[in-house]
Amino acid sequence: MSTIRGIIFDLDGTLYRGDQAIPGAPEAVRRLRRAGCRVTFVSNKPLQPREHYAGKLTRLGIPAGPADVLTSGHVLGCWLAREAPGARLYVVGEPPLREELRSFGLHPTDGSGPVDFVVAAFDRTFDYVKLNAAFQALRRGARFVATNSDRTCPVEEGEIPDAAAVIGALEGCTGQRPELVAGKPSPLMIEAGLARMGLPAGECLVVGDRLETDIRMGIEAGTATALVLTGVTRREDIPASPWRPDLVLESVAGLPDCVRHTT
Repeated sequence: MSTIRGIIFDLDGTLYRGDQAIPGAPEAVRRLRRAGCRVTFVSNKPLQPREHYAGKLTRLGIPAGPADVLTSGHVLGCWLAREAPGARLYVVGEPPLREELRSFGLHPTDGSGPVDFVVAAFDRTFDYVKLNAAFQALRRGARFVATNSDRTCPVEEGEIPDAAAVIGALEGCTGQRPELVAGKPSPLMIEAGLARMGLPAGECLVVGDRLETDIRMGIEAGTATALVLTGVTRREDIPASPWRPDLVLESVAGLPDCVRHTT
């Protein structure tokens, strides 16, 4: 780990859980920054714009600006704006995601007219009306994309269903799978993080609490990886996974001692 110059941090379950910082996380990030590490924060949650997550990190003692944060909604918006400028979208998601996609010149609709893309996301207001509108748009030829494919989202009380539930419902009635999932472990997410830091994958470390998203993303991109046990994954889950991290830590608080020789 002595050559690490950049670190890509997951948020939920890694640096904080709910509205509480993981004990030792703010000091760990401070130490790593003082040691010369460039830092990027990534989240598969498309519930708020980057400004929200930057503000939350700052309140919890981890200073961050919007440019330091990448979300699955932001990465998807970048891709859609390149792929189909001005595309008409039916978004199975919450209002902040629709607003973020609108900021890219895209056009979220109510689904009653032409739709170019159906976007599946984490949506705590998901119901049959939304399911049917998305189903009808896909039947009419809309393309199918998603912000992320997490099965659950960690909260202070445990876990709640995430975007995989929405994707699964649409797959179940249409037989279609998303052609693109923008969030982790998609290469789109880590490519954006590496580009922001201006570093090659071999000089970076991905830190997260999920084997199938954070660790898989890092391994496939060629970064080092560190799994923390403060989120979804338990130590007993590791042997059965094809995605084996380079480091396993009880929490991010122990990370600076593993990368203390950064330059």
